[in-house]
Amino acid sequence: MKTRAVRSVLRSRSTVEGAGVHLKRVLGPHEAHLADPFILLDDFQSMNPSDYIAGFPWHPHRGIETATYMVRGTIEHGDNIGNNGMIDSGDVQWMTAGSGILHQEMPKPYAGNMQGFQLWVNLPASKKMMEPRYRDIKAEQIPTYPASDGVDVKIIAGNLNGIRGPVRDLVVDIEYLDVALEGDREFVHEIDPEYSCIAYVFEGDGIFSEGKPDRVSHGHVAFFGDGGDIRVKSGKAGARFLLISGRPIREPIAWGGPIVMNRQSELDQAFDELRNGTFIKSDRGSNPKQLNLSHTHER
Repeated sequence: MKTRAVRSVLRSRSTVEGAGVHLKRVLGPHEAHLADPFILLDDFQSMNPSDYIAGFPWHPHRGIETATYMVRGTIEHGDNIGNNGMIDSGDVQWMTAGSGILHQEMPKPYAGNMQGFQLWVNLPASKKMMEPRYRDIKAEQIPTYPASDGVDVKIIAGNLNGIRGPVRDLVVDIEYLDVALEGDREFVHEIDPEYSCIAYVFEGDGIFSEGKPDRVSHGHVAFFGDGGDIRVKSGKAGARFLLISGRPIREPIAWGGPIVMNRQSELDQAFDELRNGTFIKSDRGSNPKQLNLSHTHER
């Protein structure tokens, strides 16, 4: 199986979401076709609480799964089907919006460089109206595999050398790894040849292919072509990156802010239901009498 080459490298871009959260958009509507089934990846980090403390007040989702991974810091979460709690450093929250959910994510002040990621995974048409569900994964449940000297891999979802991540029973087959390399180290990992694959570097830099030197630096995302192995060599200062791969859905996308469907008519229906109070389908949740959608841009 040939080593995957880097097809393109893009720089994350600054934007503001929620009620005023400053973040880096790694993957969004313009790049979603390059990373199917992944449609959004945000990197939110700051030393200044005023950049994030306004958070993401109550807002809806339908047709996707969201995965929030906190590297450092704390976010308080609550939703309309009875889930609430804290997502602390190293924790993951995996939420399947399915037919519809309302939730909020409110960061807490952190003495240092708060950082976290939110990934959106598209749901296939057959599962877009499934029952919503929520999973809270604590840091101690996420295994770290010492792939070699100076190479550590946190396995959030998927399988690495027989070690499985705690996020299982997924609608779409994916693998989600947090890979940390010390300086001048190599990492080789076999990816299912049918999967699409991206790597987002959030510390340091590295070369992400053989032959042609595709150096990917901090704040950039690499989109890989077909193949099997991913080969990475870190720079002198090391590298840390998210390695995310999954089986493409290959379905049309109709995207309207926090709702992702297949057809525009389905999207229009979802927003009509938000306005008339029939959006929530689950027996466990209730529809809001009034919902301010002014802050629901992408998230």
